[in-house]
Order: sequence, then structure tokens, then C-alpha cells
Amino acid sequence: MSEQGPDATYFAYLAAKDWRIPKCRGCGAHVFQPRIMCPSCGGEAFDWVAPSGRGVVHSTTVVRRRPADGGDYNVALIDLAEGVRMMSRIEGVEPADVAIGMPVTARLADQDGDTIVVFDPAEGGR
Repeated sequence: MSEQGPDATYFAYLAAKDWRIPKCRGCGAHVFQPRIMCPSCGGEAFDWVAPSGRGVVHSTTVVRRRPADGGDYNVALIDLAEGVRMMSRIEGVEPADVAIGMPVTARLADQDGDTIVVFDPAEGGR
């Protein structure tokens, strides 16, 4: 990716159907939300690496909507295996059935022409 800010780099990878997160060259910590300085060591050099896609639901809530507006959906905080947390949603299960501690697996999905990261319950999870 060309030299640009960390958020722009993150979304450029997603637009290319490639999910990457920063990993500090100084201490090896993964970083999310992308930023210009490592919160662990203060380093400013990062490699963009593909996360494993494995995670666990840290918290979740159901957003209620009328069926005509698309129905209910969940918003969840996911703890990735790499040690960072991100906000997303869990698909493939009823919003109210998403549970704290549920193992999940990431995938890329299309939303209104943009590529986003969503999660599905992991095989054998729950």
C-alpha cells in the first residue's frame, strides 16, 4: 500500500478484499484501531499483517429495528487471537443468541459496496 495514514491504509486493504492490521516492528504487538504510534512501546514503524480471523465475543448488544428497516442486528466487541479488540457484528445466528465468550471466525462481507469485516460463530462453538 502507498504511504498514507493508518486508517486510510486499513480501508485501502479492505477495498482490495484483504484484511490487515498493524503489527509493531519494535515490540511485535498487534494494534487495532490503526494508529501512528504503538500503544505498547511508542514505536512508529508497523508491518501490516493478516490476522488469524479467530476471536471471542467480549460483549454484545441487540439493536432493535422494525422488520421493514431490516430487522434486529447485533453489535459486538470481538477479542481477536492477536490480542486486540474490534467492533463488528456476528452473522449466521439470531442477534439475541450471540453470547459473551462465543468463539467466532472473521470473514469479509460486502455492505453497500464497501468491504467490511464480520464474524460467524466458529465451528463447534457455543
